[in-house]
Amino acid sequence: MPGLLLPLTCAVTYTRWLHLLVGSIVPFVCAMIYPGLVRPSPSDWALIAVLPVPLVLAAAMVPVTRRAEGLQARMMLFPGPHARVRGDGDPGVSAAPSASWSDRARTGVWLVLRLEAGLAVALVTGQLMALTLSLVGAAAGDPEVSDSALLGSGTGWAYALLVPVPPLVLVALAAGAGALMAAAAPRLLGPSARERLAELEERTERLLERNRIARELHDSLGHALTLAVVQAGAARAARDPEFTDRALETIEESGRAALEDLERVLMVLRETAPPPGARPALGDADRLLESARSSGARIDAEVTGPLERVPGPVSREGYRILQEALTNVLRHAGPVPVRVRIAVDEARLRLEVRNPLSAEAAAAVTGRGSGLRGIRERAALLGGEARTERDGGQWLVHVDLPVR
Repeated sequence: MPGLLLPLTCAVTYTRWLHLLVGSIVPFVCAMIYPGLVRPSPSDWALIAVLPVPLVLAAAMVPVTRRAEGLQARMMLFPGPHARVRGDGDPGVSAAPSASWSDRARTGVWLVLRLEAGLAVALVTGQLMALTLSLVGAAAGDPEVSDSALLGSGTGWAYALLVPVPPLVLVALAAGAGALMAAAAPRLLGPSARERLAELEERTERLLERNRIARELHDSLGHALTLAVVQAGAARAARDPEFTDRALETIEESGRAALEDLERVLMVLRETAPPPGARPALGDADRLLESARSSGARIDAEVTGPLERVPGPVSREGYRILQEALTNVLRHAGPVPVRVRIAVDEARLRLEVRNPLSAEAAAAVTGRGSGLRGIRERAALLGGEARTERDGGQWLVHVDLPVR
């Protein structure tokens, strides 16, 4: 019994009922013009159900009709903040205008279904409400209080026991009809294949952007924190005031650069345009090399070719790749000799970082860390390739990117 009475306590039952009744407005307005609503015969009701069909089919050809119907269905057919029960996420109903003839055809079928179902529910609602009034009148000794066709001319107090039955039947019928309309809505008003593809592309773009931001934060903040840890440890071990001053200066510079990168990423997340030129590029590679040198690494750097001719996206990603490679050297190998080669020609940018591996590092290295994976992902997104591997007693990061 509690399950049977559940529709009485759900607000969505009544919003669906109202949605159905609104669909009956068009046929009733047409019936006022022809054939009229003064004691219509069954054939008149059949005509009333058919006459508005061309009108609603014509309305379905207007693209914005689909949006209006989709918004109504979302608000009135599915559980939400207005209901006592929660929905299970997206109802699968589109709120976009019709973009194809298939969308218009499905919208037309939906409008006809809504018209006919609304008319039927309105007629049943009227008859059951009239029956309720007749039962009340019969219980009070006045059976003529309503002209219901479902009740005879008898009277008596026993009719009072039947008064709750028509409203309960009406609510049950309204709940069932509303559930059927809610089931039909995603099929007739759901997103088309083109809309699903566009939504999938948008979701993919969001995921790519999130991955890019994660890589940016990993590279920038990871580099700054690695430098700070290495410099702090070296300063404590050296116990030299002059070296400590240089270490603190390097920590300050790397921290300031990391804060700038963090602010730029936050601007992207807030959908605020970052200032032009805010992202570092290979032209700023000297800053990376100097910060690594100040941490004790002996950097042998060689740059050949015009860096200024490298396109912005390639130059910026090349900077991040170099930053991650140097960070890995300091984190895993310590202050060791590092050989950096950057070569630019008309078609390719080649970047190579080599460093010796200690026995402990050689035993622990796998090449599967998130930083190395980020290097390979950055190269792949630009149509290039990256190799991160052991080369004898050294660790090699080799990246080849197309310039054009």
